[in-house]
Amino acid sequence: MTENMKMIGYCGYNCHLCAARSEDPVIRQKMVNGWRKLFGHENYTAENVKCDGCLSDGKIADKQCKARPCAREKGVKNCAYCDEFPCDKLKPLIPSIFFATEEEYSLCMRQFDCKPNLVKILIDIKKPPFWLQQHSNASKNPKK
Repeated sequence: MTENMKMIGYCGYNCHLCAARSEDPVIRQKMVNGWRKLFGHENYTAENVKCDGCLSDGKIADKQCKARPCAREKGVKNCAYCDEFPCDKLKPLIPSIFFATEEEYSLCMRQFDCKPNLVKILIDIKKPPFWLQQHSNASKNPKK
């Protein structure tokens, strides 16, 4: 098992990519600010979001998570192994698209996958998204 696979949470969350694992409170605060902006999360701070990953016995950021205690109780290494997967405990943790049938996705959701379209148009009209400009500038001027 790769190191990254060891850091996949019970719900499939990419713990190895999560800034809550950072020792740097400035990095964790940036993540908290992003969560507030993108998801409306108001209860997290740089201090209480510090997390070692839900598979660990260390600090856990999401104290309201229902998937972790359930998976531990059932003895499954990941929710995907559970006979009840997917269940209502996962709904707050994974995108709702995961619960859609192929027909529901085709009729109700696929049209909302707009990011690739908008990025292409913005690049074509010479107005690249700010995050793409930052990435481009960073690769042109690597730190020495």
